[in-house]
Amino acid sequence: MYKIMVVEDDPKLAGLLQSHIERYGNEAIIVEDFDQVLEQFQELKPHVVLLDVNLPSFDGYYWCRQIRSLSTCPIIFISARSGTPDQLRALENGADDYITKPFAYDIVIAKIHSQLRRVYGDYATASAERTVEKDGLVLYPERMEMSLDERTSVLTKKETILLETLLSRSPRLVTRETILEKLWDDTFVDDNTLSVNINRVRKRLAELGIEDALETVRGSGYRLHTVWKRQS
Repeated sequence: MYKIMVVEDDPKLAGLLQSHIERYGNEAIIVEDFDQVLEQFQELKPHVVLLDVNLPSFDGYYWCRQIRSLSTCPIIFISARSGTPDQLRALENGADDYITKPFAYDIVIAKIHSQLRRVYGDYATASAERTVEKDGLVLYPERMEMSLDERTSVLTKKETILLETLLSRSPRLVTRETILEKLWDDTFVDDNTLSVNINRVRKRLAELGIEDALETVRGSGYRLHTVWKRQS
């Protein structure tokens, strides 16, 4: 039996989701304290999270980021916001799927089962944990973490993809086009969005004591130097 955590502030809708989920032999836990979503996630350890966007106190994007800081558990957004920017924002914050309201409950169940098969079932990989290592820095893509010496830094999904791209090609230059394709496929993003993500990676490296390792090659892309200049 799999556990599905339902983060939805409409009690009627949450109850209907619970009923449909449990009809297929899984357990559905409805969150009622919307100030303690992360704490409940850590306590329940669900296999999939259904997450609304419009929630009291903090929105679903915020809670998605908080969960992603700890786990790669599949997150499916369910929201009345049907615009492309809202769906892109959800994916940018670490969501695995997005379903717009009103929806057919059978579609929700099918998407839950798809994520369960992908992560835990028929399609899950059974290989050893993958790592990328350079000069003592170890990136764990599945955990979304990296470590150096005795320090560890927790990453977002985008930071993980960006660091893996830079580390795997280091010390070669990685073009802007390559990075944009890795992080956003064919979706248009402006230069500021890319710069924000690069700066976040610099901050993550700084958490491990690494300074001035990520070089901006103006007009071309970025290069990660792996002879680390460590903070004292």
